[in-house]
Amino acid sequence: MKKYKNLARSRRKFLKSTTAIGALSFIPESYNEIKNMKVIVNPENIENGKSIIGVYGSWADGLVGDPPMLSFRNDEWESVESWRDKALQKAMELVSSPNIRWSPNVVSNKKYEYDGLEIEELSWQLPYGEKTEALLLKPIGARGKLPAILGLHDHAGMKYFGKRKITKTSDDMHPMMIDHQRDYYEGHPWANEIAKRGYVVLVNDTFAFGSRRVLFQNMSEIPWGHCETEGMTDKNPEKIENINIYNSWSSEHEHIMSKSLFCAGTSWPGVFLFEDQCALDVLSALDGVDKERIGCAGLSGGGLRTVYLGGLDHRIKCAISVGFMSTWSDFLLNKSYTHTWMTYAPLLPKYLDFPEILGLRVPLPTMTLSNNQDGLYTLPEMQKADKILKDIFIKADAPEKYKGVFYDGDHKFDAQMQQDAYNWFDKWLG
Repeated sequence: MKKYKNLARSRRKFLKSTTAIGALSFIPESYNEIKNMKVIVNPENIENGKSIIGVYGSWADGLVGDPPMLSFRNDEWESVESWRDKALQKAMELVSSPNIRWSPNVVSNKKYEYDGLEIEELSWQLPYGEKTEALLLKPIGARGKLPAILGLHDHAGMKYFGKRKITKTSDDMHPMMIDHQRDYYEGHPWANEIAKRGYVVLVNDTFAFGSRRVLFQNMSEIPWGHCETEGMTDKNPEKIENINIYNSWSSEHEHIMSKSLFCAGTSWPGVFLFEDQCALDVLSALDGVDKERIGCAGLSGGGLRTVYLGGLDHRIKCAISVGFMSTWSDFLLNKSYTHTWMTYAPLLPKYLDFPEILGLRVPLPTMTLSNNQDGLYTLPEMQKADKILKDIFIKADAPEKYKGVFYDGDHKFDAQMQQDAYNWFDKWLG
Protein backbone atom coordinates (compact mmCIF):
# COMPACT_ATOMS: atom_id res chain seq x y z
CA MET A 1 0.00 0.00 0.00
CA LYS A 2 2.93 2.33 0.65
CA LYS A 3 3.85 2.32 -3.01
CA TYR A 4 0.67 4.19 -3.86
CA LYS A 5 1.30 7.05 -1.45
CA ASN A 6 2.52 10.28 -3.02
CA LEU A 7 2.18 8.81 -6.50
CA ALA A 8 -0.75 11.02 -7.48
CA ARG A 9 0.92 13.67 -9.57
CA SER A 10 -0.78 15.71 -12.25
CA ARG A 11 0.11 14.88 -15.82
CA ARG A 12 1.03 18.50 -16.25
CA LYS A 13 3.87 18.26 -13.70
CA PHE A 14 5.02 15.00 -15.23
CA LEU A 15 5.06 16.40 -18.74
CA LYS A 16 7.10 19.42 -17.72
CA SER A 17 9.97 17.04 -17.02
CA THR A 18 9.81 15.43 -20.46
CA THR A 19 10.95 16.51 -23.89
CA ALA A 20 9.15 15.68 -27.11
CA ILE A 21 11.28 13.82 -29.62
CA GLY A 22 10.42 14.49 -33.25
CA ALA A 23 10.64 11.88 -35.93
CA LEU A 24 10.63 11.76 -39.70
CA SER A 25 7.86 9.75 -41.28
CA PHE A 26 7.91 7.57 -44.37
CA ILE A 27 4.97 7.77 -46.74
CA PRO A 28 4.31 4.92 -49.21
CA GLU A 29 4.45 6.06 -52.83
CA SER A 30 1.27 4.41 -54.07
CA TYR A 31 -2.22 4.83 -52.64
CA ASN A 32 -3.17 1.58 -54.37
CA GLU A 33 -0.65 -0.24 -52.21
CA ILE A 34 -2.57 0.99 -49.17
CA LYS A 35 -5.95 0.30 -50.73
CA ASN A 36 -4.97 -3.30 -51.46
CA MET A 37 -3.43 -3.64 -47.99
CA LYS A 38 -0.07 -4.53 -49.57
CA VAL A 39 2.25 -1.87 -48.26
CA ILE A 40 5.72 -2.12 -49.75
CA VAL A 41 8.33 -0.49 -47.57
CA ASN A 42 11.74 0.03 -49.15
CA PRO A 43 14.35 -0.06 -46.37
CA GLU A 44 16.51 2.39 -48.33
CA ASN A 45 13.80 5.02 -48.01
CA ILE A 46 13.45 4.76 -44.25
CA GLU A 47 15.19 7.46 -42.26
CA ASN A 48 16.90 6.34 -39.06
CA GLY A 49 15.12 9.05 -37.10
CA LYS A 50 14.52 8.70 -33.39
CA SER A 51 11.10 7.88 -31.98
CA ILE A 52 9.60 6.48 -28.80
CA ILE A 53 9.84 3.01 -30.38
CA GLY A 54 13.33 3.56 -31.75
CA VAL A 55 14.18 2.92 -35.38
CA TYR A 56 10.87 1.07 -35.77
CA GLY A 57 8.99 4.37 -35.61
CA SER A 58 9.48 5.52 -39.19
CA TRP A 59 8.77 1.99 -40.45
CA ALA A 60 5.55 1.72 -38.45
CA ASP A 61 4.44 5.20 -39.50
CA GLY A 62 4.86 4.12 -43.11
CA LEU A 63 2.38 1.27 -42.77
CA VAL A 64 -0.53 3.69 -43.06
CA GLY A 65 -1.05 5.92 -46.06
CA ASP A 66 -1.23 9.68 -45.84
CA PRO A 67 -4.10 10.12 -46.34
CA PRO A 68 -5.40 6.79 -45.02
CA MET A 69 -7.74 4.55 -47.00
CA LEU A 70 -11.08 6.12 -46.11
CA SER A 71 -9.94 9.71 -45.77
CA PHE A 72 -12.25 12.23 -47.43
CA ARG A 73 -9.07 13.93 -48.61
CA ASN A 74 -8.52 11.16 -51.16
CA ASP A 75 -9.40 12.20 -54.71
CA GLU A 76 -11.78 9.28 -55.24
CA TRP A 77 -14.29 10.79 -52.81
CA GLU A 78 -16.35 13.62 -54.29
CA SER A 79 -19.66 13.18 -52.49
CA VAL A 80 -19.71 13.84 -48.74
CA GLU A 81 -22.65 11.49 -48.31
CA SER A 82 -21.12 8.47 -50.09
CA TRP A 83 -17.80 8.91 -48.27
CA ARG A 84 -19.36 9.44 -44.86
CA ASP A 85 -21.64 6.42 -45.13
CA LYS A 86 -18.72 4.09 -45.83
CA ALA A 87 -16.25 5.72 -43.43
CA LEU A 88 -18.80 5.90 -40.62
CA GLN A 89 -19.67 2.25 -41.03
CA LYS A 90 -16.00 1.23 -40.84
CA ALA A 91 -15.33 3.49 -37.85
CA MET A 92 -18.29 2.05 -35.95
CA GLU A 93 -17.11 -1.47 -36.77
CA LEU A 94 -13.61 -0.87 -35.44
CA VAL A 95 -14.59 1.17 -32.38
CA SER A 96 -16.90 -1.80 -31.61
CA SER A 97 -19.26 -0.10 -29.21
CA PRO A 98 -21.13 -2.73 -27.15
CA ASN A 99 -24.32 -3.85 -28.89
CA ILE A 100 -26.61 -3.50 -25.88
CA ARG A 101 -30.27 -2.56 -25.80
CA TRP A 102 -31.06 0.01 -23.15
CA SER A 103 -34.27 1.76 -22.17
CA PRO A 104 -33.76 4.86 -20.02
CA ASN A 105 -35.18 4.57 -16.52
CA VAL A 106 -34.01 7.82 -15.01
CA VAL A 107 -34.41 8.51 -11.29
CA SER A 108 -34.49 12.02 -9.87
CA ASN A 109 -32.73 11.87 -6.51
CA LYS A 110 -32.62 15.51 -5.46
CA LYS A 111 -33.48 19.01 -6.68
CA TYR A 112 -32.20 22.34 -5.42
CA GLU A 113 -31.07 25.79 -6.52
CA TYR A 114 -27.56 27.20 -6.47
CA ASP A 115 -25.94 30.28 -8.01
CA GLY A 116 -28.80 31.05 -10.39
CA LEU A 117 -29.28 27.46 -11.49
CA GLU A 118 -31.79 24.70 -10.95
CA ILE A 119 -29.78 21.58 -10.23
CA GLU A 120 -31.11 18.04 -10.32
CA GLU A 121 -29.18 14.95 -9.28
CA LEU A 122 -30.10 12.07 -11.58
CA SER A 123 -29.15 8.41 -11.81
CA TRP A 124 -29.80 5.50 -14.12
CA GLN A 125 -28.79 1.86 -14.22
CA LEU A 126 -27.04 0.57 -17.31
CA PRO A 127 -27.09 -3.20 -17.97
CA TYR A 128 -23.68 -3.49 -16.26
CA GLY A 129 -21.74 -1.90 -13.42
CA GLU A 130 -22.66 0.62 -10.76
CA LYS A 131 -25.42 3.17 -11.25
CA THR A 132 -24.53 6.17 -13.39
CA GLU A 133 -24.86 9.43 -11.50
CA ALA A 134 -25.33 12.71 -13.36
CA LEU A 135 -26.05 16.38 -12.78
CA LEU A 136 -28.63 18.37 -14.73
CA LEU A 137 -28.23 22.15 -14.69
CA LYS A 138 -30.45 24.88 -16.16
CA PRO A 139 -31.31 28.53 -15.41
CA ILE A 140 -33.79 29.10 -12.60
CA GLY A 141 -37.26 29.63 -14.02
CA ALA A 142 -36.35 28.39 -17.51
CA ARG A 143 -39.38 27.87 -19.73
CA GLY A 144 -39.94 26.26 -23.11
CA LYS A 145 -37.44 24.16 -25.00
CA LEU A 146 -33.83 25.24 -24.59
CA PRO A 147 -30.67 24.26 -26.44
CA ALA A 148 -28.65 21.70 -24.51
CA ILE A 149 -25.06 20.65 -23.89
CA LEU A 150 -23.71 17.26 -22.88
CA GLY A 151 -20.76 18.22 -20.67
CA LEU A 152 -17.98 15.61 -20.89
CA HIS A 153 -15.64 15.58 -17.89
CA ASP A 154 -11.88 15.16 -18.23
CA HIS A 155 -9.48 12.37 -17.27
CA ALA A 156 -6.49 14.04 -15.55
CA GLY A 157 -5.39 10.76 -13.95
CA MET A 158 -8.22 11.12 -11.42
CA LYS A 159 -10.79 8.37 -11.88
CA TYR A 160 -12.22 8.83 -8.41
CA PHE A 161 -13.90 12.00 -9.68
CA GLY A 162 -16.12 12.45 -12.72
CA LYS A 163 -18.90 15.01 -13.06
CA ARG A 164 -17.57 17.06 -10.14
CA LYS A 165 -14.56 18.10 -12.20
CA ILE A 166 -16.56 20.57 -14.30
CA THR A 167 -19.50 21.46 -12.03
CA LYS A 168 -20.12 23.30 -8.77
CA THR A 169 -23.23 22.57 -6.74
CA SER A 170 -22.48 24.30 -3.43
CA ASP A 171 -19.91 26.47 -1.69
CA ASP A 172 -18.58 23.34 0.04
CA MET A 173 -16.41 21.79 -2.68
CA HIS A 174 -13.92 19.00 -2.18
CA PRO A 175 -10.47 20.64 -1.86
CA MET A 176 -9.09 18.48 -4.67
CA MET A 177 -11.79 19.80 -6.99
CA ILE A 178 -11.03 23.38 -6.01
CA ASP A 179 -7.42 22.76 -7.06
CA HIS A 180 -8.45 20.91 -10.21
CA GLN A 181 -10.77 23.63 -11.46
CA ARG A 182 -8.16 26.28 -10.66
CA ASP A 183 -5.39 24.45 -12.54
CA TYR A 184 -7.33 23.42 -15.65
CA TYR A 185 -10.33 25.77 -15.87
CA GLU A 186 -9.01 29.02 -14.32
CA GLY A 187 -11.38 28.44 -11.43
CA HIS A 188 -14.52 28.32 -13.61
CA PRO A 189 -16.78 25.25 -13.53
CA TRP A 190 -17.63 25.52 -17.20
CA ALA A 191 -20.80 23.39 -17.08
CA ASN A 192 -22.31 25.93 -14.66
CA GLU A 193 -21.16 28.88 -16.71
CA ILE A 194 -22.74 27.79 -19.97
CA ALA A 195 -25.95 26.71 -18.23
CA LYS A 196 -26.29 30.31 -17.00
CA ARG A 197 -26.30 31.45 -20.64
CA GLY A 198 -29.58 29.66 -21.27
CA TYR A 199 -28.65 26.02 -21.83
CA VAL A 200 -29.74 22.77 -20.26
CA VAL A 201 -26.53 20.96 -19.34
CA LEU A 202 -26.17 17.28 -18.44
CA VAL A 203 -22.89 16.01 -16.98
CA ASN A 204 -22.64 12.25 -16.49
CA ASP A 205 -20.01 10.08 -14.85
CA THR A 206 -18.66 7.80 -17.56
CA PHE A 207 -17.13 4.33 -17.55
CA ALA A 208 -14.54 3.82 -14.78
CA PHE A 209 -14.94 7.37 -13.36
CA GLY A 210 -16.83 8.68 -10.36
CA SER A 211 -19.92 6.61 -9.66
CA ARG A 212 -18.88 4.27 -12.50
CA ARG A 213 -15.43 3.54 -11.08
CA VAL A 214 -14.11 0.07 -10.32
CA LEU A 215 -14.46 -0.73 -6.61
CA PHE A 216 -11.81 -2.63 -4.69
CA GLN A 217 -14.46 -4.89 -3.18
CA ASN A 218 -15.27 -6.25 -6.65
CA MET A 219 -11.70 -6.97 -7.69
CA SER A 220 -10.34 -10.48 -7.94
CA GLU A 221 -6.74 -11.01 -6.91
CA ILE A 222 -4.08 -9.99 -9.44
CA PRO A 223 -0.85 -11.78 -8.45
CA TRP A 224 2.84 -11.07 -9.02
CA GLY A 225 2.76 -7.48 -7.85
CA HIS A 226 0.61 -6.17 -10.69
CA CYS A 227 -1.89 -3.59 -9.49
CA GLU A 228 -2.52 -5.45 -6.25
CA THR A 229 -5.42 -4.42 -4.01
CA GLU A 230 -4.33 -6.06 -0.76
CA GLY A 231 -5.07 -3.80 2.18
CA MET A 232 -7.06 -1.32 0.08
CA THR A 233 -10.59 -0.36 0.98
CA ASP A 234 -13.60 1.48 -0.40
CA LYS A 235 -14.31 2.88 3.08
CA ASN A 236 -13.84 6.60 3.78
CA PRO A 237 -13.52 7.29 0.05
CA GLU A 238 -13.57 11.10 0.34
CA LYS A 239 -10.33 11.26 2.31
CA ILE A 240 -7.58 12.83 0.22
CA GLU A 241 -5.15 10.04 1.14
CA ASN A 242 -7.59 7.37 -0.02
CA ILE A 243 -8.40 9.27 -3.22
CA ASN A 244 -4.69 9.52 -4.06
CA ILE A 245 -4.30 5.80 -3.48
CA TYR A 246 -7.30 5.03 -5.68
CA ASN A 247 -6.22 7.33 -8.50
CA SER A 248 -2.72 5.84 -8.56
CA TRP A 249 -4.06 2.29 -8.47
CA SER A 250 -6.61 2.93 -11.21
CA SER A 251 -3.93 4.43 -13.46
CA GLU A 252 -1.90 1.23 -13.13
CA HIS A 253 -5.06 -0.76 -13.83
CA GLU A 254 -5.76 0.94 -17.18
CA HIS A 255 -3.78 -1.49 -19.32
CA ILE A 256 -5.54 -4.43 -17.66
CA MET A 257 -8.96 -2.91 -18.28
CA SER A 258 -8.13 -2.05 -21.87
CA LYS A 259 -6.76 -5.50 -22.73
CA SER A 260 -9.77 -7.12 -21.08
CA LEU A 261 -12.11 -4.96 -23.18
CA PHE A 262 -10.28 -6.04 -26.33
CA CYS A 263 -10.87 -9.64 -25.28
CA ALA A 264 -14.57 -8.83 -24.96
CA GLY A 265 -14.68 -7.65 -28.56
CA THR A 266 -14.94 -3.97 -27.72
CA SER A 267 -12.66 -1.03 -26.94
CA TRP A 268 -12.49 1.72 -24.38
CA PRO A 269 -13.58 4.35 -26.95
CA GLY A 270 -16.45 2.01 -27.79
CA VAL A 271 -17.62 1.80 -24.18
CA PHE A 272 -17.27 5.57 -23.80
CA LEU A 273 -19.35 6.01 -26.93
CA PHE A 274 -22.11 3.72 -25.67
CA GLU A 275 -22.32 5.38 -22.25
CA ASP A 276 -22.22 8.91 -23.67
CA GLN A 277 -24.92 7.95 -26.18
CA CYS A 278 -27.03 6.70 -23.27
CA ALA A 279 -26.56 10.08 -21.58
CA LEU A 280 -27.50 11.71 -24.87
CA ASP A 281 -30.69 9.60 -24.90
CA VAL A 282 -31.52 10.96 -21.44
CA LEU A 283 -30.82 14.57 -22.41
CA SER A 284 -32.75 14.34 -25.69
CA ALA A 285 -35.85 12.97 -23.95
CA LEU A 286 -36.19 15.83 -21.46
CA ASP A 287 -39.30 18.00 -21.94
CA GLY A 288 -37.33 21.22 -21.68
CA VAL A 289 -34.74 20.30 -24.33
CA ASP A 290 -34.81 21.06 -28.04
CA LYS A 291 -33.29 17.83 -29.35
CA GLU A 292 -32.38 19.54 -32.62
CA ARG A 293 -30.06 21.90 -30.74
CA ILE A 294 -27.76 19.67 -28.69
CA GLY A 295 -24.02 20.08 -28.46
CA CYS A 296 -21.16 18.48 -26.55
CA ALA A 297 -17.77 19.61 -25.32
CA GLY A 298 -14.95 18.64 -23.02
CA LEU A 299 -11.30 19.16 -22.15
CA SER A 300 -8.65 16.46 -22.46
CA GLY A 301 -10.41 13.14 -21.84
CA GLY A 302 -13.61 15.07 -22.44
CA GLY A 303 -12.14 16.28 -25.72
CA LEU A 304 -11.36 12.67 -26.61
CA ARG A 305 -14.95 11.69 -25.84
CA THR A 306 -16.10 14.61 -28.02
CA VAL A 307 -14.07 13.28 -30.95
CA TYR A 308 -15.78 9.89 -30.82
CA LEU A 309 -19.28 11.02 -29.81
CA GLY A 310 -19.35 14.09 -32.06
CA GLY A 311 -17.86 12.18 -34.97
CA LEU A 312 -20.02 9.07 -34.72
CA ASP A 313 -23.39 10.32 -33.42
CA HIS A 314 -24.82 13.16 -35.45
CA ARG A 315 -27.53 13.97 -32.98
CA ILE A 316 -24.73 16.20 -31.69
CA LYS A 317 -25.35 19.33 -33.74
CA CYS A 318 -22.32 21.26 -32.49
CA ALA A 319 -19.13 19.73 -31.06
CA ILE A 320 -16.13 21.35 -29.37
CA SER A 321 -13.04 19.28 -28.59
CA VAL A 322 -10.66 21.03 -26.21
CA GLY A 323 -7.07 19.94 -25.62
CA PHE A 324 -7.33 16.68 -27.55
CA MET A 325 -6.44 17.07 -31.18
CA SER A 326 -3.41 15.69 -32.98
CA THR A 327 -2.57 12.88 -35.42
CA TRP A 328 -2.03 9.15 -35.06
CA SER A 329 1.56 9.76 -36.18
CA ASP A 330 2.08 12.05 -33.19
CA PHE A 331 0.87 9.32 -30.84
CA LEU A 332 2.89 6.63 -32.65
CA LEU A 333 6.20 8.47 -32.88
CA ASN A 334 6.15 10.92 -30.00
CA LYS A 335 3.37 10.91 -27.46
CA SER A 336 1.52 7.64 -26.88
CA TYR A 337 3.06 7.48 -23.39
CA THR A 338 1.31 10.72 -22.40
CA HIS A 339 -2.12 9.35 -23.28
CA THR A 340 -4.60 7.04 -21.68
CA TRP A 341 -5.45 3.62 -23.10
CA MET A 342 -8.90 5.14 -23.64
CA THR A 343 -7.62 6.80 -26.83
CA TYR A 344 -7.06 3.80 -29.04
CA ALA A 345 -9.28 1.77 -31.36
CA PRO A 346 -7.08 -0.89 -32.99
CA LEU A 347 -6.85 -0.80 -36.80
CA LEU A 348 -8.83 2.43 -37.12
CA PRO A 349 -5.71 4.44 -38.15
CA LYS A 350 -5.52 2.35 -41.36
CA TYR A 351 -8.73 4.03 -42.47
CA LEU A 352 -8.95 7.45 -40.81
CA ASP A 353 -6.43 9.77 -39.21
CA PHE A 354 -7.37 10.83 -35.69
CA PRO A 355 -8.89 14.24 -36.63
CA GLU A 356 -10.89 12.55 -39.37
CA ILE A 357 -12.92 10.71 -36.72
CA LEU A 358 -14.30 14.09 -35.67
CA GLY A 359 -14.42 15.06 -39.34
CA LEU A 360 -17.06 12.41 -39.95
CA ARG A 361 -19.59 14.96 -38.71
CA VAL A 362 -18.98 17.38 -41.61
CA PRO A 363 -20.78 19.70 -42.36
CA LEU A 364 -22.12 19.98 -38.80
CA PRO A 365 -20.51 22.83 -36.79
CA THR A 366 -17.24 21.76 -35.20
CA MET A 367 -14.52 23.50 -33.18
CA THR A 368 -11.15 22.48 -31.76
CA LEU A 369 -9.28 24.49 -29.12
CA SER A 370 -5.58 23.76 -28.57
CA ASN A 371 -2.68 25.14 -26.55
CA ASN A 372 0.67 25.84 -28.19
CA GLN A 373 2.70 24.54 -25.23
CA ASP A 374 0.51 21.52 -24.48
CA GLY A 375 2.98 18.79 -23.52
CA LEU A 376 0.55 16.02 -24.47
CA TYR A 377 1.25 16.64 -28.17
CA THR A 378 3.79 18.15 -30.53
CA LEU A 379 2.77 21.50 -31.99
CA PRO A 380 3.48 20.59 -35.66
CA GLU A 381 1.15 17.58 -35.43
CA MET A 382 -1.57 19.60 -33.68
CA GLN A 383 -1.29 22.10 -36.53
CA LYS A 384 -1.44 19.28 -39.08
CA ALA A 385 -4.60 17.92 -37.45
CA ASP A 386 -6.16 21.38 -37.63
CA LYS A 387 -5.31 21.61 -41.34
CA ILE A 388 -6.80 18.15 -41.98
CA LEU A 389 -10.09 19.27 -40.47
CA LYS A 390 -10.02 22.54 -42.40
CA ASP A 391 -9.40 20.65 -45.65
CA ILE A 392 -12.32 18.29 -44.95
CA PHE A 393 -14.75 21.15 -44.35
CA ILE A 394 -13.45 23.10 -47.36
CA LYS A 395 -13.90 20.08 -49.64
CA ALA A 396 -17.43 19.68 -48.26
CA ASP A 397 -18.18 23.34 -49.14
CA ALA A 398 -18.68 24.17 -45.47
CA PRO A 399 -15.52 26.07 -44.41
CA GLU A 400 -17.53 28.30 -42.09
CA LYS A 401 -18.66 25.28 -40.04
CA TYR A 402 -15.15 24.51 -38.72
CA LYS A 403 -12.94 26.64 -36.52
CA GLY A 404 -9.65 25.70 -34.92
CA VAL A 405 -8.04 28.08 -32.44
CA PHE A 406 -4.60 27.95 -30.80
CA TYR A 407 -3.73 29.67 -27.52
CA ASP A 408 -0.53 30.19 -25.57
CA GLY A 409 -0.14 28.03 -22.50
CA ASP A 410 -0.14 24.46 -21.26
CA HIS A 411 -2.97 21.92 -21.19
CA LYS A 412 -6.08 23.87 -20.10
CA PHE A 413 -9.56 25.22 -20.84
CA ASP A 414 -9.22 28.69 -19.37
CA ALA A 415 -11.66 31.61 -19.22
CA GLN A 416 -10.83 32.97 -22.68
CA MET A 417 -11.11 29.55 -24.28
CA GLN A 418 -14.40 28.97 -22.51
CA GLN A 419 -15.76 32.30 -23.77
CA ASP A 420 -14.81 31.39 -27.33
CA ALA A 421 -16.50 27.99 -26.93
CA TYR A 422 -19.69 29.56 -25.55
CA ASN A 423 -19.80 32.01 -28.46
CA TRP A 424 -19.47 29.11 -30.92
CA PHE A 425 -22.35 27.29 -29.24
CA ASP A 426 -24.43 30.48 -29.26
CA LYS A 427 -23.77 30.93 -32.97
CA TRP A 428 -24.96 27.47 -33.98
CA LEU A 429 -27.35 26.39 -31.21
CA GLY A 430 -28.62 29.63 -29.67
